Amino acid sequence: MKIKSLIKYILRFAFLQVLISLLTIWYFDNFLILSQEDKFQLYQNLVEDRNRFLPFISESLITVDLVLIIIIFLFLIVLYATKFYTYVNELNYSFEKKYFDEYLNLYLLWNSFLFSSFFIFRFSGLSRGNLLIFTFIVPFLLLLFRNSELISSLLGRSIINENYVTFNLDSESILRNLRIMSFRKNLGNFINNNDEDIINKIDELNKNVNINLVVLNIGNKSKISKSLEKYLININKKVLIISSTKMSFKNNFIYREETVDNFNFVYFNNDIQYGSKFILKRFTDIFLGLLAMLIIFPLMMIILLYILVRDGNPAIIKQDRVGLHGLNFKMYKFRTMVKNSHEMRDELKIFNNKSGPLFKLDDDPRIIKGASFLRKYSLDELPQIFNVLKGEMSLVGPRPLFDTDTQTFNKSYMRRLNVMPGMTGLLQINDRNADDFETWFKYDVDYIENWSLYLDFKIILKTVPSLFRRANQGK
Repeated sequence: MKIKSLIKYILRFAFLQVLISLLTIWYFDNFLILSQEDKFQLYQNLVEDRNRFLPFISESLITVDLVLIIIIFLFLIVLYATKFYTYVNELNYSFEKKYFDEYLNLYLLWNSFLFSSFFIFRFSGLSRGNLLIFTFIVPFLLLLFRNSELISSLLGRSIINENYVTFNLDSESILRNLRIMSFRKNLGNFINNNDEDIINKIDELNKNVNINLVVLNIGNKSKISKSLEKYLININKKVLIISSTKMSFKNNFIYREETVDNFNFVYFNNDIQYGSKFILKRFTDIFLGLLAMLIIFPLMMIILLYILVRDGNPAIIKQDRVGLHGLNFKMYKFRTMVKNSHEMRDELKIFNNKSGPLFKLDDDPRIIKGASFLRKYSLDELPQIFNVLKGEMSLVGPRPLFDTDTQTFNKSYMRRLNVMPGMTGLLQINDRNADDFETWFKYDVDYIENWSLYLDFKIILKTVPSLFRRANQGK
């Protein structure tokens, strides 16, 4: 784990070095330096200092841009030497829900270093107004990339929109000021001392509300049951267990343990698509989604016009579906059924050939004439590219189901809500015509347990060929 953390810090350091260096050089050449004559004078100052203090360095290496890069490098070394920047501890107290204090610390550190460096290297001929603006830009970037919270917020997953639930934690407890809770919304505190009751309560809540964090206070106990341990590990959420004594566990899993004010914290985050993983997945979805839009837009217009001519408005419908961590959203589809077809669902249930919560009919009488072709090749799903760009869906993931379907999930299958729902997935490239719910379950769990960006790319590449291997219908 230490090696993994070290690699993460090195990569982030290199990224910041390149980003801030490129920004500084561009801003310096275009806004800071008043004229090329002033920049040449800076160069002469640098050469003079080299001759006086560092004659062993080749004069060909002396450039203003290189000095700016060195300034950034030295600053990042100092910054990374501070625990303040490199480590964001969610188990610290946070009485203020704003980032102003963090930004102010970065601003003061950056500007003291910047102006000291400009003084040492005898920088002159700079625009004071543009320099003032620049003093605010770099600290903002540093705050943005300090951790994944702000970037995730910009990409549609803000922690202030996340929810948590507590068990046996007094409403006035100072522990509610822990950073991990203070930024999120509390859905309620429940008094449950029986481990099975806690499992049932979480499962019940999970089917009705969006839960991202579970906080469990076990008082002076040092352990919980093996079944509760296993359940908390497998629900793929953030979990914080609080005790007044050191805790021990029967299952083997990775967790972080800390002691604050005589309270023992055990924290583990099994949220599969969180932090940097979520950011990489969203960037991939946005890039490939925009690229796909350029390619399929003419086809989408043809389908839209066909439906309008055949059956009138609306050509695109919105369906209530359940997304990441149980968050409801409107999923877009081309309408391939006659209007108000969903109201006919109860009447046609006896003809349903799927198991579990799935609902499918062969030769469905509700389908618009000619639209079965769209369903066969999943062309009716194309508008979901807008859901992907909005951050409600991913290109790859379990297919989003109705809320009524979610109510039938057992405890283990609720895990499917802990990854982004997708336009395509393992089921779609392996067994699109699966008639039983167990097959859906198998592929969804397999995807959850083995998720990676590499797996996503593999599924995307196999999706189009899979459409032509056999007659298919989309859900």
